[in-house]
Amino acid sequence: MKIHIKKDDNVVVTAGVAKGQQGRVISVNRDKYRAIVEGLNIVTKHTKPSAANPQGGISKQEAGIHISNLLVVDPKSGKGSRIGYKESDGKSVRYLKKSGEQV
Repeated sequence: MKIHIKKDDNVVVTAGVAKGQQGRVISVNRDKYRAIVEGLNIVTKHTKPSAANPQGGISKQEAGIHISNLLVVDPKSGKGSRIGYKESDGKSVRYLKKSGEQV
């Protein structure tokens, strides 16, 4: 499966608890087809005390969202759009299928 989402893309969630919310992609895990989106899918993680964190305790952090549930946001309309690829000056570039604008 090809991954159309890249780091620093603005995306909208299409399914799940965070449906309709937007955020910026922090990282993409290509092996598991998941992306971590800033401020979305917050989970509670219990951490053991360590040298870096001697107190330990409970922390909140973002968890991955499957890339099939994400669409890149079109800057003009503010809505999600699918991504296509086309040749431009001998290079393969991404473009938004709704508006035709390059990403």
